[in-house]
Amino acid sequence: MSTGAAETDTQAENVAAAANITPSSMQNTLKEKLQAEYTSIEDLSGGCGQAFNAIIVSSQFEKKNTLARHRLVNSALKAEIAAIHAWTPKCFTPDEWQRKQSEAGA
Repeated sequence: MSTGAAETDTQAENVAAAANITPSSMQNTLKEKLQAEYTSIEDLSGGCGQAFNAIIVSSQFEKKNTLARHRLVNSALKAEIAAIHAWTPKCFTPDEWQRKQSEAGA
């Protein structure tokens, strides 16, 4: 029985290519569905679209723990995540992101 998710790397590559999954397309989806104020998505797979790191800043993460934040993101990107091999989101509220940026600049 198929779950809809790719079962092999080759299947995932084919699905990702057919679906045209790119950092830009995922950013657009996150901005639309989560009203993300800032997104940064990096393709770690050398351009084949199979492994991504993401930073997502949204006020929808307020008063949610890490697991709840990841569930929100995974729900918004359900089709995309099913087609890729690796997905690592880092989710911040606007206040958390501002503090992190201030600390990095200090």
